Amino acid sequence: MVTLLPDGAPLRPIRSRLVHDAEHGDVLDAITRAQTSVWIATANLKEVMVPGARRTRGRWGSILDVLDDLARDGVELRLLHASLPSRAFRRRFDKLPALIRGGIELRQCPRVHLKLVAVDGCWAYFGSANWTGAGLGNKNEHRRNFELGMVTDDTAVLDSLQARFDRIWRGAECGKCKLRDVCPAPLDVG
Repeated sequence: MVTLLPDGAPLRPIRSRLVHDAEHGDVLDAITRAQTSVWIATANLKEVMVPGARRTRGRWGSILDVLDDLARDGVELRLLHASLPSRAFRRRFDKLPALIRGGIELRQCPRVHLKLVAVDGCWAYFGSANWTGAGLGNKNEHRRNFELGMVTDDTAVLDSLQARFDRIWRGAECGKCKLRDVCPAPLDVG
């Protein structure tokens, strides 16, 4: 018997791996190896510290430093988020010339709640973790959130995840949005 999804499509096996709690650090590792693109979607956007950032010579440093290095290398960086970034994020961001000069595109939509990281169009994480230290596992074991997610390199899943991200990014959902009146900058404008 074939199990069908609500849309009538059959379930099929995919290459994926479950990640939980501190294993979310694998997401940050994947970002550091990006060659062409990193697309990130998150509800909360905070400063995240990572071990071994290029600029920190093996010590802990900001993921924003990693993104700044990637921007200098010509990697496309898109960050879709729901709320204003934390003050610590904004302070660090304001000190990074490649990001400031447009090395990263940031778009805000108050309805964004999905958590997605797509790297180079060939690897993705999707799950519960926000773009925070507690969410991505880089907090003390007894302070980080309990998180679950999946990583995959399955092309059909990647195509679907990236299409969803891009639809929101382009503002295709804005026309029917009931929160448009409170949206700081609808994505379908400009």
